[in-house]
Amino acid sequence: MATEKLVLATDVAWQSTKPEEDVLAQVGARLVLARSGSEAELLNLVPDTDAILTNWAQVPASVIQAGRRLQVISRYGIGVDNIAVGEATHLGIPVTNVPEYCLHEVSEHALAMILASAHKVCQYNRSIRVGDWKVSGQAPIYRMHGKVLGLVGFGKIARTLAPVARALGLCILAFDPFVEAEIIQRFDAMKVDLDDLLQQADFVSIHAPLTDQTRGLLNAQRLGQMKPTACLVNTSRGAILDQDALVEALHQHRIAGAALDVFSGEPLPPDHPLFSFPNVILIPHVSFYSEESLIDLETQAAENVAAILSARRPASVVNPKVLDLPRWAHLI
Repeated sequence: MATEKLVLATDVAWQSTKPEEDVLAQVGARLVLARSGSEAELLNLVPDTDAILTNWAQVPASVIQAGRRLQVISRYGIGVDNIAVGEATHLGIPVTNVPEYCLHEVSEHALAMILASAHKVCQYNRSIRVGDWKVSGQAPIYRMHGKVLGLVGFGKIARTLAPVARALGLCILAFDPFVEAEIIQRFDAMKVDLDDLLQQADFVSIHAPLTDQTRGLLNAQRLGQMKPTACLVNTSRGAILDQDALVEALHQHRIAGAALDVFSGEPLPPDHPLFSFPNVILIPHVSFYSEESLIDLETQAAENVAAILSARRPASVVNPKVLDLPRWAHLI
């Protein structure tokens, strides 16, 4: 009888793991859910593991090295900055992701935060609850039609957001050194450099992956280029934005506000200064979430694992060169 394959889930943000369990069962694999997702726990569990599914927990080089049976690491999501991809590549282990889930959810969430910021929805909600019904209480508010939305990164989510924003009358600027101007123009947007985007945009929305090049990209100097009436939105990765620099910019009234779904270090400590600003909207890293997107995510991440465990090529591999190694010659 064949040995049962074990798939270690480091962490999940949902109640049921049935979708992935059903997918894995079809290839004779069983899901094992870590309790804490700590490095120590993963080091204890990974030696008997054939695959890893990971959401937000860190999968460092030490864990990958300890996986003597490890065949694949699959991310529940798009970004893979929590995985030591370089070490996995060195050891010939494919790392997979789910690049086309939650496109509508995140783009809609970014737009919702832009709208809420522009119309000061959260501020008015707070004021009315303490009996303040004055229209002037949150002035000034400006018409959105004709304003400029700057997209930092122009991948799939930004491309989903752009047409909806255009339908609201926003002009779109995009910064992405890896996307040709002609492609950006197809979305009725204009390619610009980052400095021009920051200087012109009324709303700056971050949609870039976290890499060595984008870590701290929005620093004090760049935040200083934004209009004092502009709002910053981040639904991408917290570390792309220098959080301390943002706090200082808000203290100095150098920008009008911010709306953040992601942070450098989650959760934020209760005494973090970002909580003190009434012009900042804080959301607990949920822009990916809808009931539909969770099913898509769980299923597709598990299908990537099931593919490797049944000698098939996964749908999305972030280090595809490893599949050229002799150990993967049997994949179809």
